[in-house]
Amino acid sequence: MKKLILCLLAFAPLASCSTAEVGSYSHANRTPVAHDSVVECGLYNGMTKESTVLATLSSGTQVQVTDTVDQYFVKARLTKDGKTLSGYMYRTCFASK
Repeated sequence: MKKLILCLLAFAPLASCSTAEVGSYSHANRTPVAHDSVVECGLYNGMTKESTVLATLSSGTQVQVTDTVDQYFVKARLTKDGKTLSGYMYRTCFASK
């Protein structure tokens, strides 16, 4: 009986941390946010050195940021020459908020 109580007490903090995390952060409610690039930048098809450039954006081009991928990249989409392109951009292309 004592082992059961000890196990329950050991897992209680883990359960409370995981439930608080789920309630405070949700991807489901996110919508694309419009941002203007502050420098000339590229839209890439991936996040590696071998990724190809889908489009080159000049300063002031508006893109829709759909997701923050990691500390270096964001997933973005833009319309250029009547085509909608989706890919990855460096975070440094945008002004910090």
